[in-house]
Amino acid sequence: MLGHASGTMGFPLRLLARENYDRAVAIKGVGAVALVTGEEKIIPPRAAYFICTVESMPIDRDVAFLAVDEIQLAADRERGHVFTDRLLNSRGRVETMFLGSETVRPLIRRLVPNAKFVTRPRFSKLTYSGPKKLTRLPRRSAVVAFSVSEVYGIADLIRRQRGGAAVVMGALSPRARNAQVALYQSGEVDYLVATDAIGMGLNMDVDHVAFASLSKFDGRAPRALTAPELAQIAGRAGRHMNDGTFGVTAEASALDPEVVARIESHEFQSAKTLYWRNSDLQYATVQSLVAGLQKPPPGPGLMRPSTPDDQVILEILANEPDVQERAKGSHRVRLLWDVTQVPDFRKLKPDNHARLLSQVYMHLSDVNERIPEDWVAEHVSRIDRADGDIHALMDRIAAIRTWTYLANRPRWVENAGYWQDQTRVVEDRLSDSLHDKLTEQFIDRRIAHLVKKLKGTDRMVAAVDEAGRVEVDGHFIGKLNGLLFEPDKTGLKAADRTIENAADSALVPELERRARLQIDAKDDAFSLDDSACVVWQGAVVATLTAGPRPLSPKVLLKADDRLDRALCDQLAVRHQAWVDAHIKKLLGPLIQAEAAPLKGAARGLAFQVSEALGTVDRKEAEAQVRVLTDEDRKTLAGYRIRFGLNFIYVPDVLKADPVRLRALLWTVSTAPDSVPTLPPAGRVSFPTEEGAPAAYYRASGFHTVKGMAYRVDMIERFSAEVRRLLREGIKILPPANLSPLGIGAENAVTLLVALGYVSSVTEEGIAIAIKRKPKRHKAPKAKPKSSNKAADIEKKKPRPRKPAEKPIDPDSPFAVLKDLVKS
Repeated sequence: MLGHASGTMGFPLRLLARENYDRAVAIKGVGAVALVTGEEKIIPPRAAYFICTVESMPIDRDVAFLAVDEIQLAADRERGHVFTDRLLNSRGRVETMFLGSETVRPLIRRLVPNAKFVTRPRFSKLTYSGPKKLTRLPRRSAVVAFSVSEVYGIADLIRRQRGGAAVVMGALSPRARNAQVALYQSGEVDYLVATDAIGMGLNMDVDHVAFASLSKFDGRAPRALTAPELAQIAGRAGRHMNDGTFGVTAEASALDPEVVARIESHEFQSAKTLYWRNSDLQYATVQSLVAGLQKPPPGPGLMRPSTPDDQVILEILANEPDVQERAKGSHRVRLLWDVTQVPDFRKLKPDNHARLLSQVYMHLSDVNERIPEDWVAEHVSRIDRADGDIHALMDRIAAIRTWTYLANRPRWVENAGYWQDQTRVVEDRLSDSLHDKLTEQFIDRRIAHLVKKLKGTDRMVAAVDEAGRVEVDGHFIGKLNGLLFEPDKTGLKAADRTIENAADSALVPELERRARLQIDAKDDAFSLDDSACVVWQGAVVATLTAGPRPLSPKVLLKADDRLDRALCDQLAVRHQAWVDAHIKKLLGPLIQAEAAPLKGAARGLAFQVSEALGTVDRKEAEAQVRVLTDEDRKTLAGYRIRFGLNFIYVPDVLKADPVRLRALLWTVSTAPDSVPTLPPAGRVSFPTEEGAPAAYYRASGFHTVKGMAYRVDMIERFSAEVRRLLREGIKILPPANLSPLGIGAENAVTLLVALGYVSSVTEEGIAIAIKRKPKRHKAPKAKPKSSNKAADIEKKKPRPRKPAEKPIDPDSPFAVLKDLVKS
């Protein structure tokens, strides 16, 4: 075309027209090229070349060159009559060219006898590859389905398995469709899910086309796809010199071998008829217009379509009284026919579409002969909303296209230029929102990128920030907590597996770096948390497990399986060394006592204290204590072991840090069903936790009495205070004078009872005394029989009873004390 002085080209799609307009402008300049479609008109004053949709071609324009693309659509039931009209009636002054399939060659030869045919064979080979599961499709595949729900279902499956797919449907606006195709063409995704809209007007780098179905609903009823239709779509695979393949998904029925052979050899049955409708219409009356539309074809090979949409709308409007009143005279009848040409972009029922067009006609046939601007503004404002789901956005795009079409009709809308721009802006805004929604729903950019990189040879770059967030090529995949990778779970097995695989390729260097830092770290780089885990730089790197003795726990390394086994062994040795040193630092006296060169009872007692983590009830070790020599006691004192009235303990391990460590070691060695809360740091008494075993508090250096835990050295100090009072002759403690014991009246009474210092409760207070240990039982010696019967009778007389205790006033504080002691 551009080799001629002027020209017009008709394309089957607005999308194709816009694409070729841009190409022509790039060569000839914006002032030389016009774009004419139903919804867009760019006509420079001196335009020589017109790029149009077939329906919008200015057929009365005199041009040197004229062409129509995809002329085989003359056999299409809905639009074929337009293509046939161009074939029969449109000519360029110098050259006319029709481009299309071989299937219409015989009919064109008959209808245009002087036509010259030039064949351009396909350079690439198209081969059938059989059925494949959706999850097994090769990269750069297009999956074709014929319903919106099927397209969505397939796209969602590919998103979960491969990271995502671009979506192309006929209902998308050109802008949204181009944006989706760009995702595919740029390689951001390797899969495309589409309707048969990809069969025409989209040039993409597709290697394989898979049919998810072999039938479609054509607007009237479901029908099987013809071999030429299948070939048109399958032909998207392979471009120029690159071979392509086609097949079906596992869910679709197999292709007939004969159909496969035709597609591979590009040999199809010729079209038997082309659709034709009279274009030489008479507009004197509505009846003459309808009669012209019903005129039979002029010859064989042509067939009149069964009532096209515009003719259906015409018949509906012609029966409306208001329209009948206005549609008089050729001008008004021609206007009515032009109004019926407004496409039903929304795919409504004819009655609904006719209702809108009736209002349009009434405005155009009114005095002003224009569609009022406020009426246009009201409708456009209702459409101009970018919220809602994919369906809502597609419905609004279809609706705005109607108003774009109306605004682009010559002299139909007041302030037409403004509304052409405004409706285009609204459509672009809706299209961008639709593209975003489609991308958000059907593409996981992270998974798509990782899948591609994993199948390639490029090395992925992993970055870990200070918080441990792991990114691979800028995509977040999880968190590195110490030496453990915590993947960002998606809930989808395939996607999670992809993240794990990406971690395999990218995390090993960082894991090795962290491992070496720990191996070389000083002891102050590590700590123990409240769960008995080794912590490094705020992250758990190991945990303590039960060892042969409470003071010798084992260390279990918490490291990712990706870390080299030799480094894991070195780490385990380093962590064990730190734990041993940490225990020795805080519980050194216990370690020393356990290893001391002692013998006999002293050795056994030292071992018992160490095994008990520093505190032994004296009653439990009394047998060993009795046989200790003074030298043994002196030696044990050198190892910081103290003998109290109630406990044998090591004062040095009763400070806050040793107490915490003792509690952790007991928990590790016994592994209780529920782990009690650690003792509060620095406290000498505190309420116990319900259900916590007394052994836990004992191992921590505390003794439990009535829901309270008391540190054992404080109990020894308490006992010493009671004995001091007794030595000073104080044997009765008034209820208001228990404060010298330093722990409150109620706790003091509780401890006095528990330790056996309460003898009775009187009006004066609590009587305290040292509870004497019972003497060892000896068998009584046999006594000789007495000869003094009188003395014997005297001995057998009952002794007088002690007088009963004076009852205590129940309202007095002493009664409360007595009840407390009894409880």
